[in-house]
This record gives sequence, structure tokens and C-alpha cells, in this order.
Amino acid sequence: MSLVVTDTLADERVEFTADGDVTLYVCGLTVSDDPHLGHARLWFHADVLHRWLDYLGYDVRHVENVTDVNEKITARVGERDEWAAERDVAEAFTATTFDAMRGLNLLRAEVYPRVTEHVPEIRGLVETLVGKGYAYESNGSVYFDVTTFEEYGKLSNQDVEELEAQGEPDERSEKRNPSDFALWKAGGVSETAAREHAKHAHGDVVPEGETWDSPWGEGRPGWHVECSAMSTTHLGDTLDVHMGGRDLVFPHHENEIAQSEAATGETFARHWLHVGLLEMEGEKMSSSIGNFWTVPDALDELGVNVIRTFYAGAAYRSEQALTEETIAEAEERWERLSRTYDRAVDALDSTEARATAEDGDLREAVDTARDEFAAAMNDDLNLREATAALLELTDAVNRHVDGAGDSGTDGGDSGAAYDYRGLREAVEAFESLGGDVLGLQFETESDGDVELAGELVELVLDVREAERAAGNYERADELRDALRDVGIEIEDGPDGATYRFE
Repeated sequence: MSLVVTDTLADERVEFTADGDVTLYVCGLTVSDDPHLGHARLWFHADVLHRWLDYLGYDVRHVENVTDVNEKITARVGERDEWAAERDVAEAFTATTFDAMRGLNLLRAEVYPRVTEHVPEIRGLVETLVGKGYAYESNGSVYFDVTTFEEYGKLSNQDVEELEAQGEPDERSEKRNPSDFALWKAGGVSETAAREHAKHAHGDVVPEGETWDSPWGEGRPGWHVECSAMSTTHLGDTLDVHMGGRDLVFPHHENEIAQSEAATGETFARHWLHVGLLEMEGEKMSSSIGNFWTVPDALDELGVNVIRTFYAGAAYRSEQALTEETIAEAEERWERLSRTYDRAVDALDSTEARATAEDGDLREAVDTARDEFAAAMNDDLNLREATAALLELTDAVNRHVDGAGDSGTDGGDSGAAYDYRGLREAVEAFESLGGDVLGLQFETESDGDVELAGELVELVLDVREAERAAGNYERADELRDALRDVGIEIEDGPDGATYRFE
């Protein structure tokens, strides 16, 4: 079965096509704040698409931009002593963004172009559009005339004559049509915009942000033109895949198509994939609303595997709700995968794993899991069903480990025997499908590290048990929580406490 995706431009499911290498462009973050789980949802789905295309044998050229020129960034100048200029703010949040990406186990893009690095390319694109008659200068600013591009509105299915005005109110008197959009803005950030987006009180002097020289005077790039310039610079005039959040379909991606295709005369992107929004407390997760969970805080509390398992619980194109219930489901799913993987590895590496033992049901379950996983992924990246295929495999592995020796061949020994080949194939399936494709981290430590860590955990558990015996339950709970914070899960049972490494 070939890979099928839901293409926003086609407004239907289509077969994925690419000529040779796959060029993948992802609309990246405006670095004006710490990244939150809403931003990371797009990152995750772009990462899984990248990983699945790798698995299918494509060479993927993945580019994701960093928008480091924006009025929201400028508005934070002076909020901290070290934030003396727009670039200082941008650099700080670019660093936290890259840290969050690495913490989420994302594959690295080929390059992360920044707006400040590509002003010459942006100016060149604007000049081309002016020269071809698609754009015009007005009071030092340059606007794209949407009436000159016949297919304007084809991505968002809107009629240009019914579109509302785009841009800031102060632009409207400069434009030929209310729906025209800015390619180049004269001067710096307006005082109104800087104060509106500020998280602190500006004094009499309000930052204007960085400006650059241009044929139309000193100014700043428009938001939409930046992505067109950066994507075509690094990936060529036609992209195989353009990904972004659903909230960017209009006006951002609609405008990207218009300005790119007007400039080059080529199809801008063969496939448009849009990721649904993450909702928290019934609303879109947003820094401006305040209902957000930053990636660093979520990683500290949940860990990368629970977060990635959570994202895999819903289709990329649909909205997803972040609730206690959906997080609990993700924790339970990851627990099943992780515990079963550990059991399989322990059995595989034990002396009871034999070359002559054979469990036909286990080997068949591995083959079935691989087939069902691939079918789900090719079915518009159906991650929930792909994860379900791995969970079905956990049941087969656990049945084998629990019942080894009851059937099959054990080479003549009287003890239980594990099917070495069957377990090896199961472990490889978890690692290749769950690890390489879903990006889950099935970690095993060296025997020495595990032994030392285990001794330390046992010591803490002895102290905790003594506290419980003395009636100091609050202190005992603090010790349990401290172990959980460093990735050690404690389970209390009738025979005492047990632990495992997350």
C-alpha cells in the first residue's frame, strides 16, 4: 500500500508522490516566548513524517525556519537587563526552542534558516514581484496585489472579493485593496504594536526593532514573504511537502502560495499537510491566552516518551485535547510498551533463550504487528492504529515470556526455554517501529550502571519504609516523588515496594 495523506490544497486524501529526494518544509516558530506543547505538536508530526519517509527509503531534506524578526520579539526588549535589542530576545528563545527540540527527541532538520540571515533573498523576492507587476510600493512599504494572482484563495477556498482586510489598521490607507498584504514594511515596529505585545511596561522610549536598507527605504520584511524566501533558497522553487499548523492556512500559507508562484511560475508545494490545534481547557493552547504548558516543564513532569505517546493518540489533521484523561492514557500505553520491551530484552539476553526453541504464535505476532503498523502509517499516518499494533505485540510477548517452556522445543533441557529468534524479532520491531519511526526511547543501561543505581534505589526505599513505619507518611511520599522526578517509578504492593527505571 502506498502512502496516502490528507492534502489541504486538494481537499481530499491523495497518494503521496515525490521525485527522488523528498523536500520537507515546516513553518517554524516565532521565537518570542518559550515553546509550549501546542508548538511541539506540529514538531512531533513533522518529525514522524520525516521518520516514516526515511523508513520507506526516501532521502528527506527537512528545513524548518526560525522567525527571529517580529513585533512580539521587539516588544520584549528591555524586559530583562540582557535583552537590550531584538536579536538578544530572539537568541534567548531560539536557544530554549532548540533545547526543547532535542528534549523531544526530534530528528534534526538539514538547516534552521533565520529571517535575519536571509534579508537579501527576501529583498530579491520582493523586487521580482514588483518587477512582474504583482506588487507595488506605497509610502516606503511594498504590498502584494491579490487581484493580480488569479488563483488567490485556492488553499483556503475563499473568494478574493469577499476577503476581509489583512494587516494592521494603519496599512489600509496605503493599499489598493483591503486584502492586499505587506511584503516590506517601511520603518520599524510601531509604538502601538510594541506596547500591545509587551509583557512589561515600556517607558517613554519604545523599541522599534531592527531595520534594513531596501530600494524602497529603510524597513522590515513582511511576515509571509519570509517563508517563501527561506524555503526556496534551501529547497528550490517546488517543495514536496509544506507542513504547518491549521491556523496558518489563511492568511499565511495562502499568501506564501501567491507570492511564490507569482515569482517563479512554478507550483510552490505538491502536498500541503496541516496539523490540528492542541486544546487545553477547551481553547487553543496559546501563550497569549495563557493556557499553555511549556515543553521544558512538560518534559520534567511527563518525560519524552509519554509526551510522544500522547501526540500519537490522535490524527495529525484533527484537534487534540490535553486533559488528565488523555495524559493518563498515554502513560498507560507507554508503560505497557516499556515494560514489555524490558521483559523481552531480559528474556532474550538470558541463558534460557535457545536457538532451538520456537513459538510460532510469537513469530506470527511480530509479522502481523509489522504489517499492521505499516498499513496504519500509510493510511494518512494513522498513529493511533500504528501504536495499537505495537500494543498487540506486547500481549504476544508477555504470553510467551509467561508461558515459555509450556510448548515448543527446549533443546532437551528440563527448564523453560525462550524463543531466541522470536524475541529478537520482537525487540527489533519495538526498536525499529516504536523507536526509529515513533521516536520513542527504549533505553537500556550497562549492567554496572544498573547495579549501582539499583543499590542506591534500594537504600532510598529502605529509608522510605522506615519513615512509613514511624508514621512519617508525608516524608515517605516526598522520597517517592523525588525518585519519580529522576525517572524511577515506585509501585507499592502487598510484598513491599518495587521499582523500575522509566
